[in-house]
Amino acid sequence: MKYHALRLRREELHSMFYYAGYICIFLGLLMLLPIVVALIYGEVKLVFSFIYSSIISILIGALFYRFFESRGELSLRGAMIFSSSIWLLVCALGALPYYLSGHLGYFDAYFEAMSGFTTTGFSMFPNLDTVPYSIHFWRGFTQWLGGIGIIVLALVILPSRSIVQLYMSEAREERILPTVRSTVKIILYIYLIYTLLGIILYLAAGMPLFDSIFHTFTALSTGGFAMHNSSMAYYQSIWIEIVAMIVMIIGATNFAVHYTILKRNWKEYFKDIETKVFWPLLIVGTLIVTIFLYNQNHIILSSLRYSIFQVVSALTTTGLQTVSGSDITAKWIGLGMFILTILMIIGAGSCSTGGGIKLIRFGIMLKGITWGVKSFLFPRAKIPRKIHHIFDMNISKEILEMTGLFIFAYILTYIISVIIVLFYYPNIGQVLFEVASALSNIGLTSGLMTPSSPAITKIVFILDFWVGRLEIWPILLFVTIPLLSMKRRIS
Repeated sequence: MKYHALRLRREELHSMFYYAGYICIFLGLLMLLPIVVALIYGEVKLVFSFIYSSIISILIGALFYRFFESRGELSLRGAMIFSSSIWLLVCALGALPYYLSGHLGYFDAYFEAMSGFTTTGFSMFPNLDTVPYSIHFWRGFTQWLGGIGIIVLALVILPSRSIVQLYMSEAREERILPTVRSTVKIILYIYLIYTLLGIILYLAAGMPLFDSIFHTFTALSTGGFAMHNSSMAYYQSIWIEIVAMIVMIIGATNFAVHYTILKRNWKEYFKDIETKVFWPLLIVGTLIVTIFLYNQNHIILSSLRYSIFQVVSALTTTGLQTVSGSDITAKWIGLGMFILTILMIIGAGSCSTGGGIKLIRFGIMLKGITWGVKSFLFPRAKIPRKIHHIFDMNISKEILEMTGLFIFAYILTYIISVIIVLFYYPNIGQVLFEVASALSNIGLTSGLMTPSSPAITKIVFILDFWVGRLEIWPILLFVTIPLLSMKRRIS
């Protein structure tokens, strides 16, 4: 193998640092927003935490911008490596407000930031009910930023000749409009519309203004951070739960599908393969869990209420919950946790804010099974291999193979993570549930991952957040190229 062909060109490395400079400066400016919240709520001591964090981020960005000039276009390989590394850097900087405020040590702060930006939802704060408003705002805002994607958001301002490669590097391939930049702008426009809609709906349901903003950030981004230890159960309101489910489903839906809906083309929504997979999974999952809870001596209506919320949260990969982690472990163990685990692994729509394997891949594999059966039954027949996803698509053997390879890589990552965590926690049902929640960027918890968890398990979860968000391939490139370079030097 010609290992030198895998090496990044010097021009590409310069461009990576140059683009990183832009993103760091942009992030530093965004860190000033929580200062407004701190002043409104009298949290004056926390103002300096955000100012110092902003200065550090802007200075690092300015150094990259000053000393590294953009000299060339990134290859797709280079864009994927850049995407992998910039998420690590952004989370390192995003952790600073938690650390400088004195609320978390840096390691736990990094965990919190990675959980936020990757829209996962696990938290290292021991008591969410006592967290200051400005820190809560930063937590929610990191999820809102991560939901649309750090690279995608940066492409609005980034003067890049590599815009197509950067867009694809963050696990996005679909274009709503002919050009990538126009697609990014329409995605941001749709995101802002739904953010405003979510806030209005929460307010109408009786939620306070700040809470409405925070939970719109975390539900629309399918992030799942909560302001209270009891998550959405704190509000004891069925109307707030209904609004949360609506916003979660919106967040888990493909942006291209949203575009067709906003153009009043509802037929497109119901024709899409992801819609045809999502709703049966949600309905069947809700029915099974409802029956399971009813058999555990729950009242039928409360069984339905608890079931549908947790099922929606799992399938949309959000992580908000109305059942405590201890109750999930004690009362949902068995079939209840199993169904939620399966739904978390399947995940949300492609080109949405959600995680998991994605509905499109699951749908393609289901179709692949039916096509395979038909081929055995009718070996001479010409079987059309088509699905409808935004438009009619022919599914080639190559697409089937890549879909299968992705799912295999995903499950392999899941199994390895489970094995490592099992060294520290013996409850296999709980571990399977919690690792699926981490790798699919969800945050639904059975109470396993806490601030006192072993450092190794936290590292495994941080890596799962990262791998799950970028959908494996960029991470494999990020790891493989240095290893191959080392092998070349040794040999």
